[in-house]
Amino acid sequence: MRLQSALELIYPPQCVSCGALVDCAFGLCGTCWRDTHFISGLVCDCCGVPLPGEDSDPSLRCDDCMTLDRPWTRGRAAIVYKDNARRLVLALKHGDRTELAIPAAGWMLRAGAPILKPGMLVAPVPLHRFRLVRRRYNQSALLSDRVAKGAGLDHCPDLLQRPRQTQSQDHKPAEQRFANLTGAIRANPRRVDLIRGRHVLLIDDVMTSGATLAAAACACDAAGAEKVSVLVLARVAKEL
Repeated sequence: MRLQSALELIYPPQCVSCGALVDCAFGLCGTCWRDTHFISGLVCDCCGVPLPGEDSDPSLRCDDCMTLDRPWTRGRAAIVYKDNARRLVLALKHGDRTELAIPAAGWMLRAGAPILKPGMLVAPVPLHRFRLVRRRYNQSALLSDRVAKGAGLDHCPDLLQRPRQTQSQDHKPAEQRFANLTGAIRANPRRVDLIRGRHVLLIDDVMTSGATLAAAACACDAAGAEKVSVLVLARVAKEL
C-alpha cells in the first residue's frame, strides 16, 4: 500500500481517454464519462442494444433480433459505439492502447452480469493470422482474458480459428457482412473436446450487424456447444 501510494504521488492516475487527473487508475474523468454512453436500463436480451420504454420483461428483443435468426441465446454490451466510446474502442483496436482492456473488461463484467453463468467457457472472436501479425495482438482476446478472470470462468484464447482471410466489414451493408463471414470461422480442431457440451461465452470488441459473432457462434454449435452467449464492449445502435 505504501509503495502504491508513493507511486501515485509520482505518477498520479490519469483519465484513460484524455489524460486529465482522476481519483483512481484506469478511470474516466467526469467529462469523458459523460461523453461515454454506458448501456443501462431496458436492453435487448439477445444483443444488448438499448431499447426505449420501461418494460420489465427481461426477455425482450430488438427488431433486428426478432428478424434475424441469431445462433446464440443471450447477449449484452457495455457501451454504445459513438462519441468517446468509439474513440476508446479504436484506440484499443488500432492504437496499441492495450491497457484499455483493463477498464473495458470491468465495464463488460457489469453489463454482462445478468447472463454470466457458472461453468461458462470464455473465448474471443479470432483474427486471421495475417491480421494478427500486422496488429500484434487480438483486442478481443485481451478483453476475454480479463472478463474470464474477473468472472472466475475458464478461458480458451484459441478456441476458434479464422482460416480464411476476409475483407474488412467497414461500410458493408448487413447482407454483405454476413456473406463475407460465411465459412470464415471454425473451431480449433485441438479444442473441440473443450467445446462439446459447454456453454460458450463469446467476446468481441464491437457488434454492428452481428455477422462476425454469428459465424463464431455457428462454429461453436457445429463443434457441439450446448449453447452460446455473447458479450461485447460496444454495440452500434440506432438513435432512440
